[in-house]
This record gives sequence, structure tokens and C-alpha cells, in this order.
Amino acid sequence: MLILAGLPIGDVSDASAHLISAIEKADYIAAEDSRKFARLCQDLNIQHHAKVISFFEGNEIERIDELTKLLKSNKDILVATDAGMPGISDPGYRLVRAAIENNVQIKVLPGPSAVTTALLLSGLPTDRFCFEGFPPRTSAARLKWFTELAEEQRTIILFEAPHRITESLIDASNAFGGTRMAALCREMSKQYEEVIRGSLMQLVEWSESKEILGEITLVISGFDPGSREVDSMQLINDVLKQEAAGLTRKEAIAEVAKQYEISKRIVFDVMVAHKSGDKI
Repeated sequence: MLILAGLPIGDVSDASAHLISAIEKADYIAAEDSRKFARLCQDLNIQHHAKVISFFEGNEIERIDELTKLLKSNKDILVATDAGMPGISDPGYRLVRAAIENNVQIKVLPGPSAVTTALLLSGLPTDRFCFEGFPPRTSAARLKWFTELAEEQRTIILFEAPHRITESLIDASNAFGGTRMAALCREMSKQYEEVIRGSLMQLVEWSESKEILGEITLVISGFDPGSREVDSMQLINDVLKQEAAGLTRKEAIAEVAKQYEISKRIVFDVMVAHKSGDKI
């Protein structure tokens, strides 16, 4: 069996009784960082007799065959990353695929999640959201990445390293607009937990004012189609084209509003101004 163990993201007391029992019974443990895992066991007063195998991003691919052979020989392997769930911006996904391909049973021990914890702390809409992992490290690629997300309507959640957070906030502000609301969640469930809420520009100013340390999750509000700025003359021309094709004024306005994903009221007001001869 392949056991994916959700570990605490900060406060070790968040560890479940199921997790503690699974670690104590494990024969093999694939750990992202054996020293951090040993420290967790010490903090939880866990005594285990498992063989600990190093399993991190740098050796994940080469370890897959070794771990798969153990699974095929009816050995149980517990996968533990530094915090949170294995496979979520951490090693684990490839091993899950290998287990499925070899008909190995998979069990997940649910645990704390930085993604959902930050989402709830943010105060931003929770009904629909997407997790985007870590932004690219280079400036050009990162700005392009944010630009492609600029019209994502779901709440956006991402991770970032403390030494890159200011640059990422600046790029996000440039791509989304400085007034887009967001929340920066730092060191969640730890002693120095901090949540900064405000516009992206306000978060940039905050990040530039101090040295930032610790684990960071950034939550950004989704794009509101009603806020999209569209050239008024383009709207008028499109409505007139729809009318020329046989639609009524009401139908043409509705069609153009749908096309641009904006409120019908915006298109209607533009057409009223056009009809009255007002400057637009």
C-alpha cells in the first residue's frame, strides 16, 4: 500500500491520531527531508522502526523504480513531505501514478492544507478557487504567467518564496491591476502567523517595508468581468453590426454584452449616449 500522509503545516498538535499510528506502524517511510521528519517524530513523541528513504524533488525520478519495487513486493510505504500533502507542490505525484499503473492500493491520510487554510483566512470568495502552485522564478516568465491568469474569475491561490514575494506581488499588480484585492498569509498555524489583507499595491508597499521570512501563501481575488474596460466606439460598432444582421436593439445589446462578458447595462448606456449625441 502507498500511504500519502498529510503532515501539520506548522503546529505539530494538528497531527491526527491516525497519522501518528501510521508512522509508528510503517515499514518504509519516503521522507522529503529526513531531519525534519525526525524532528516531527520527536515533537510528537513517536517511536517508529521504519527504514527512512530520502525522497525529494532532486531525486524523485530516480527513486520511483526503487519505491515501486517495494510496493510490488507487498511492502507499505508512507510518503511524508516537509508539511502538508505529498504531491501538492511537493514530491508524490509520480509515485502515485506508478502505484496506479501497478495496481497498488493508495491510501490518503487527510491533514492540514495551506491552500484551504489561506483561502479561509483571506476573506475572499471561497465558492470557486484554483491553486496555481509556485510562479516561475524568472521575471519575464513570471509576468507572462500572471498575465495569463489576469482574467481568471475564480479566487487564485499560489505559493511563493519569501525572497521572491515582492517581485511576484509587483508582477501580479502589473498584470491584474493594483486595485485587485488579495491576502498574504505567512507562517500559518505557527507562532508568528500573519495575514495581510488589501489591494495588490498595498501588499507591494507592505512587502517593500520589511524583511519577510517564512512560508507564504498568496490569495488573489478573481477577475470581475463587469470591471472590464472596453472601448465605447467598439461596443457601438458591434451593436450596429448586430442590428444590420437583423437583430433588434435589445437583442444586439445582449449579444455584445455576452461577447465581452460585461453587463448589458454598460452597453445600453453607451448606446443611449451615442443616440443622444453625447461625447463618449
